[in-house]
Amino acid sequence: MGIPDHLTCLLKNLYAGQEATVRPGHGTTDWFQIGKGVRQGCLLSPCLFNLYAEYIMRNAGLEETQAGIKIAGRNINNLRYVDDTTLMGESEEELKSLLMKVKVESEKVGLKLNIQKMKIMASGPITSWQIDGETVETVSDFIFLGSKITADGDYSHEIKRHLLLGRKVMTNSFANKGLSSQGYGFSCGHVWM
Repeated sequence: MGIPDHLTCLLKNLYAGQEATVRPGHGTTDWFQIGKGVRQGCLLSPCLFNLYAEYIMRNAGLEETQAGIKIAGRNINNLRYVDDTTLMGESEEELKSLLMKVKVESEKVGLKLNIQKMKIMASGPITSWQIDGETVETVSDFIFLGSKITADGDYSHEIKRHLLLGRKVMTNSFANKGLSSQGYGFSCGHVWM
């Protein structure tokens, strides 16, 4: 990915010979060598994880593939935020293909997909998936970046939730100033679409 050798060397030296101890309640465990992973709480850890994730996605060829959904003329097949990745395809076959590409590239760098955290959502019927002998859970909705995404594309519940959150904030703001939200005609009964 074009990372200069001196930075790679610096990171190798930073991570060489790492030791850790764990505090399970009272006291601490004996010190032990850390062989894998990034340092917990280190400012570099999210950056290193993102570098790995970007490397995996590039090598999986997700940018070049035609698999994905079309939004405003663009092909979108993955959404990523921190350590959450959402893969998208027009068909079950497309989605399986994307997932297997990411799985293969992840394994090449020593990372393993967590099948227990994986979910599949489809707008139509879908067969049961097995990866490495484990069944992937099929769901009708999931939370992505704090918003509920449903298979049928109905977002009315999210609109209502956000309006209620806004009402709560405004009511608290008015109350802190000794005002009543009712006196200002602040109502959140219906949303017309």
